[in-house]
Amino acid sequence: MEYNHIKAIHIIFVTSWFAGLFYLPRLFVYHTEANEKPEIERQILQKEYKRMQKVLFNAIMVPAMWLTIISGSTMIYWLWWDSFASQAWLHLKLGFVLGLVFYHFYCRKIILELRNDKYRFTGFQLRLFNEIATIFLFAIVFLVVLKNTVDWIWGILGLILFAIIIMSAVRIVKSIREKKK
Repeated sequence: MEYNHIKAIHIIFVTSWFAGLFYLPRLFVYHTEANEKPEIERQILQKEYKRMQKVLFNAIMVPAMWLTIISGSTMIYWLWWDSFASQAWLHLKLGFVLGLVFYHFYCRKIILELRNDKYRFTGFQLRLFNEIATIFLFAIVFLVVLKNTVDWIWGILGLILFAIIIMSAVRIVKSIREKKK
């Protein structure tokens, strides 16, 4: 296979993995907020959310993560002989990918807690947690497209500003919902 074939496969599995990383924490929010429902409705909803979380994680997210890592590693291997060592942007990107893998497995920890009816986080906290994948995506895409770490300080400042905007938007939506109640 050519490098571009592997790159296309990589993009497909990154997209699949991120779809799961965006949706799973949303399920955590719904699962946690089901505690506010009447008993029968709560039991039905939580049983279904547990099932959905397990299927999403095991059938979509885990294979997509591994296929992302394998295809990405293949591309790095092919680059190694040419210029991997001199690609500072790629090293920084790999740091963000490592952070994303930790986020992935932290999601697994939350799944296990919710499966055992341990609710450590509020719906609002989980909404904020849901935005972490967006921040990783933002950082990774900009590094890949711009291939530049010279301006990494500006990039980090922009990333922090983006995170503040996202978190503020979540708070604003929460206050609007509370006013409607």
